[in-house]
Amino acid sequence: MAIRRNAEYWIKKLQLTEHVEGGAFREVYRSAWQVVPAALPHTFPAPRNISTSIYFLLKQDQFSAFHRIKSDECWHFYYGDPLVVYEIEADGSLTEHLLGNDPDQGQHFQCVVKAGSWFASRVKAGGDYSLVGCTVAPGFDFADFELADRRALSLQYPAQAALIAALTREG
Repeated sequence: MAIRRNAEYWIKKLQLTEHVEGGAFREVYRSAWQVVPAALPHTFPAPRNISTSIYFLLKQDQFSAFHRIKSDECWHFYYGDPLVVYEIEADGSLTEHLLGNDPDQGQHFQCVVKAGSWFASRVKAGGDYSLVGCTVAPGFDFADFELADRRALSLQYPAQAALIAALTREG
Protein backbone atom coordinates (compact mmCIF):
# COMPACT_ATOMS: atom_id res chain seq x y z
CA MET A 1 0.00 0.00 0.00
CA ALA A 2 1.41 3.36 -1.05
CA ILE A 3 1.92 6.08 1.54
CA ARG A 4 0.05 9.30 0.80
CA ARG A 5 2.55 12.12 1.00
CA ASN A 6 1.48 15.45 2.50
CA ALA A 7 2.08 18.91 1.05
CA GLU A 8 5.06 19.61 3.30
CA TYR A 9 6.78 16.46 2.02
CA TRP A 10 6.53 17.71 -1.59
CA ILE A 11 7.53 21.28 -0.71
CA LYS A 12 10.71 19.99 0.92
CA LYS A 13 11.43 17.16 -1.56
CA LEU A 14 10.98 19.36 -4.64
CA GLN A 15 12.57 22.45 -2.99
CA LEU A 16 9.54 24.63 -3.65
CA THR A 17 9.45 28.28 -2.60
CA GLU A 18 6.66 30.84 -2.23
CA HIS A 19 5.06 32.00 -5.48
CA VAL A 20 3.84 35.57 -6.08
CA GLU A 21 0.40 34.26 -7.19
CA GLY A 22 0.05 32.05 -4.08
CA GLY A 23 1.21 28.51 -3.35
CA ALA A 24 4.72 27.17 -3.86
CA PHE A 25 6.77 26.50 -6.97
CA ARG A 26 10.16 25.79 -8.52
CA GLU A 27 11.26 26.22 -12.09
CA VAL A 28 12.62 22.89 -13.33
CA TYR A 29 13.25 23.63 -17.00
CA ARG A 30 14.15 26.62 -19.15
CA SER A 31 15.12 25.90 -22.73
CA ALA A 32 18.53 27.20 -23.70
CA TRP A 33 17.13 27.95 -27.16
CA GLN A 34 15.38 31.23 -27.78
CA VAL A 35 12.92 32.54 -30.32
CA VAL A 36 13.64 35.97 -31.81
CA PRO A 37 10.93 38.67 -31.69
CA ALA A 38 10.43 38.55 -35.49
CA ALA A 39 9.23 34.95 -35.14
CA LEU A 40 6.86 35.76 -32.26
CA PRO A 41 3.53 37.58 -32.11
CA HIS A 42 3.96 41.38 -31.91
CA THR A 43 3.19 41.33 -28.16
CA PHE A 44 6.66 39.90 -27.43
CA PRO A 45 9.21 42.76 -27.63
CA ALA A 46 12.28 40.61 -26.89
CA PRO A 47 13.52 37.05 -27.44
CA ARG A 48 11.87 34.32 -25.35
CA ASN A 49 13.05 30.87 -24.37
CA ILE A 50 11.25 28.23 -26.42
CA SER A 51 9.71 26.66 -23.30
CA THR A 52 9.78 26.69 -19.49
CA SER A 53 8.35 24.35 -16.88
CA ILE A 54 7.61 24.53 -13.15
CA TYR A 55 6.30 22.40 -10.30
CA PHE A 56 3.42 24.15 -8.54
CA LEU A 57 1.66 23.21 -5.30
CA LEU A 58 -1.45 24.72 -3.72
CA LYS A 59 -2.82 23.85 -0.30
CA GLN A 60 -6.54 23.91 0.52
CA ASP A 61 -6.35 27.36 2.13
CA GLN A 62 -4.44 28.91 -0.78
CA PHE A 63 -5.25 30.03 -4.30
CA SER A 64 -3.37 31.14 -7.35
CA ALA A 65 -4.69 34.66 -7.97
CA PHE A 66 -6.10 35.72 -11.32
CA HIS A 67 -3.33 36.64 -13.72
CA ARG A 68 -2.52 36.37 -17.39
CA ILE A 69 0.50 35.79 -19.55
CA LYS A 70 1.24 36.20 -23.25
CA SER A 71 1.85 32.47 -23.86
CA ASP A 72 -0.18 29.29 -23.77
CA GLU A 73 0.20 27.42 -20.48
CA CYS A 74 -0.25 23.67 -20.25
CA TRP A 75 -1.10 22.38 -16.76
CA HIS A 76 -0.25 18.79 -15.76
CA PHE A 77 -1.67 16.96 -12.72
CA TYR A 78 0.86 15.00 -10.66
CA TYR A 79 -0.37 14.17 -7.17
CA GLY A 80 -2.80 15.02 -4.40
CA ASP A 81 -6.37 16.21 -4.77
CA PRO A 82 -8.14 17.69 -7.80
CA LEU A 83 -7.39 21.26 -8.79
CA VAL A 84 -9.79 23.67 -10.47
CA VAL A 85 -8.24 26.08 -12.98
CA TYR A 86 -10.60 28.94 -13.83
CA GLU A 87 -10.08 30.56 -17.23
CA ILE A 88 -11.80 33.78 -18.34
CA GLU A 89 -11.39 34.32 -22.07
CA ALA A 90 -11.44 37.72 -23.76
CA ASP A 91 -15.17 37.37 -24.56
CA GLY A 92 -15.92 36.83 -20.84
CA SER A 93 -16.70 33.12 -21.11
CA LEU A 94 -15.61 31.06 -18.12
CA THR A 95 -14.11 27.58 -18.38
CA GLU A 96 -13.47 25.49 -15.28
CA HIS A 97 -10.73 22.98 -15.99
CA LEU A 98 -10.69 20.13 -13.47
CA LEU A 99 -7.27 18.53 -13.09
CA GLY A 100 -6.97 15.18 -11.32
CA ASN A 101 -6.49 11.48 -11.83
CA ASP A 102 -10.10 10.26 -11.93
CA PRO A 103 -11.59 10.53 -15.42
CA ASP A 104 -14.86 9.01 -14.15
CA GLN A 105 -15.27 12.21 -12.08
CA GLY A 106 -14.61 14.51 -15.03
CA GLN A 107 -10.96 15.05 -14.13
CA HIS A 108 -8.17 15.44 -16.68
CA PHE A 109 -4.42 14.97 -16.44
CA GLN A 110 -3.81 18.10 -18.52
CA CYS A 111 -5.44 21.33 -19.61
CA VAL A 112 -4.32 24.33 -21.61
CA VAL A 113 -4.99 27.96 -20.73
CA LYS A 114 -4.87 30.09 -23.86
CA ALA A 115 -2.45 32.98 -24.16
CA GLY A 116 -4.03 36.20 -22.90
CA SER A 117 -6.80 34.55 -20.86
CA TRP A 118 -7.16 35.50 -17.21
CA PHE A 119 -6.77 32.45 -14.97
CA ALA A 120 -6.65 31.40 -11.35
CA SER A 121 -6.74 28.10 -9.49
CA ARG A 122 -7.56 26.47 -6.18
CA VAL A 123 -7.85 23.00 -4.72
CA LYS A 124 -11.30 21.51 -5.30
CA ALA A 125 -13.53 21.82 -2.22
CA GLY A 126 -12.81 19.05 0.28
CA GLY A 127 -9.25 18.52 -0.94
CA ASP A 128 -6.03 18.97 1.02
CA TYR A 129 -3.52 19.98 -1.68
CA SER A 130 -2.68 19.64 -5.36
CA LEU A 131 0.73 19.12 -6.95
CA VAL A 132 0.79 20.09 -10.61
CA GLY A 133 3.20 21.26 -13.26
CA CYS A 134 2.94 24.11 -15.74
CA THR A 135 4.68 24.25 -19.11
CA VAL A 136 4.75 27.58 -20.94
CA ALA A 137 5.58 28.13 -24.62
CA PRO A 138 7.04 30.53 -25.61
CA GLY A 139 8.76 30.32 -22.23
CA PHE A 140 7.63 32.26 -19.19
CA ASP A 141 9.11 35.69 -18.58
CA PHE A 142 7.92 38.02 -15.80
CA ALA A 143 7.75 40.80 -18.42
CA ASP A 144 4.77 38.88 -19.87
CA PHE A 145 2.99 38.46 -16.49
CA GLU A 146 0.10 40.61 -15.28
CA LEU A 147 -1.54 40.12 -11.88
CA ALA A 148 -5.22 41.10 -11.98
CA ASP A 149 -6.58 44.19 -10.30
CA ARG A 150 -9.81 43.05 -8.58
CA ARG A 151 -11.85 46.15 -9.36
CA ALA A 152 -10.74 46.52 -12.98
CA LEU A 153 -11.24 42.83 -13.79
CA SER A 154 -14.68 42.81 -12.14
CA LEU A 155 -15.72 45.84 -14.18
CA GLN A 156 -14.51 44.16 -17.36
CA TYR A 157 -16.25 40.84 -16.55
CA PRO A 158 -19.19 41.61 -14.22
CA ALA A 159 -20.71 38.14 -14.68
CA GLN A 160 -17.58 36.72 -12.99
CA ALA A 161 -17.32 39.36 -10.22
CA ALA A 162 -17.91 36.95 -7.31
CA LEU A 163 -15.25 34.53 -8.54
CA ILE A 164 -12.85 37.39 -9.24
CA ALA A 165 -13.40 38.74 -5.69
CA ALA A 166 -12.64 35.29 -4.24
CA LEU A 167 -9.51 34.75 -6.34
CA THR A 168 -7.72 38.10 -6.32
CA ARG A 169 -5.77 39.93 -3.66
CA GLU A 170 -6.49 43.48 -2.57
CA GLY A 171 -3.88 46.18 -2.84
